[in-house]
Amino acid sequence: MLPAAPTLVIGNKNYSSWSLRPWLLLTHFNIDFEETSVSLTPQGLRDRLQSYSPVGKVPVLLHNSSIIWDSLAICEYISEVFLKNTGWPDEPMQRAQARSLCAEMHSGFMALRQQCPMNVREHRSVEMTEALRKDLQRIDEIWSECAAYSATGWLFDQFSIADCFFAPVAFRCQSYDLPLSPHAQQYCKKLLNLPAMRQWAHQSSKENEVLTHYHVGEIVA
Repeated sequence: MLPAAPTLVIGNKNYSSWSLRPWLLLTHFNIDFEETSVSLTPQGLRDRLQSYSPVGKVPVLLHNSSIIWDSLAICEYISEVFLKNTGWPDEPMQRAQARSLCAEMHSGFMALRQQCPMNVREHRSVEMTEALRKDLQRIDEIWSECAAYSATGWLFDQFSIADCFFAPVAFRCQSYDLPLSPHAQQYCKKLLNLPAMRQWAHQSSKENEVLTHYHVGEIVA
């Protein structure tokens, strides 16, 4: 018997990088789910979100009587309940490496987050600070090294949670025209061309709400 369809609570698709990660996992693997969108406009935001989870943040997964928050915990749950644990690589060392990269993405790259907030609809330019340069160098290392060993072009052969975690970075690289080496650029393009990513981008373009604190740098025509 198939498990009941979960509900994923997300923020604005144009801006919410954390919402993208579990949404992409569910959508790529054609898992049936309900989607609830909550505006991330600052006024009254915490009250709106606390009606879904105690931490007042997105994303949130509602399934049966369970409430799961935090994007990594949600992806783990999706893999276990709906994908028979195939959300991670099969091989133990690759699985450990994939989890390590997700943890690094989950807690790091603060310059990239702050200086290049996700804004799928627009193309903008920002100052290349030393902190941002270091973050991009590390991203490039990860993507290039994994691509060198992958037979499919994904980070660990099969599409996995690790790819979902770096998906918002691909949108950032596109929006801000961030420099990448040829191998890293190839992986970035592969992510951006994924049908589920194209669907997210299309739906982002249909949103009308503008959250000005996500609009940094100078707009590029």
